[in-house]
Amino acid sequence: MRKTLKWGTRIIGLFLLLSACLLWLAYCSPRPSNMTDPAVLAGDGSKVDYCALPELDGSGLMATDIPKGNTPGCAYEHFPMPILADCTEPLVDGAQDIRGLWKAVSGKVGHIERVEQCGARTVITTSGIIHDGGPNATGSLNSNDTEGSVQFIAGGKDYCMRTSASMTWRDEKLEFNVFGWGPVVVRRYGEGEQMVWEYADGSITRMERICKLPPEYKTPKPRGKRRKLF
Repeated sequence: MRKTLKWGTRIIGLFLLLSACLLWLAYCSPRPSNMTDPAVLAGDGSKVDYCALPELDGSGLMATDIPKGNTPGCAYEHFPMPILADCTEPLVDGAQDIRGLWKAVSGKVGHIERVEQCGARTVITTSGIIHDGGPNATGSLNSNDTEGSVQFIAGGKDYCMRTSASMTWRDEKLEFNVFGWGPVVVRRYGEGEQMVWEYADGSITRMERICKLPPEYKTPKPRGKRRKLF
């Protein structure tokens, strides 16, 4: 009986320790230095015509010439300029061209996101966050950002969950693997005139192309429970 109790206590202790480590890793571990070009964050991406896409003919910058994009803090303050605006590297084999600004018409209706591509690199900008995956000038291949929802505030600082994922084209679908080696949590791909977004919660969202960001989407809405601890 005592041995069973002792082993039970050890297992519970190990579980609590693991949970504490995961909580620290998710919310409190140091963020990478923000390598996004300051001009990108300072500029107004709502003024861009996203139906006028650059030709990917190799005449300009390559993906590895441009610094990696990161979400500043838990969210950007306003919709930023495109990160890959000057990149003209042709898309890798097997990649669909899903570049542009998209608005959901089914599933997560009203959701808007910008997709940038060149070479093997893809940048998704939406709802305050920037996910940049693939070859770049300053960082790792995986995105290293945040989920964007502020779960708690302590000492005047917002805390949001860290995320990291690879972006790889497989069978003409862009798949996001957690940490680069974990399960697929997101898929994006074109289907006819629409882009399809499959999310980890099982939802399937279909989006249609738009040319300009609606004014109400310029400033992202605060997300998360935002509990104040102290």
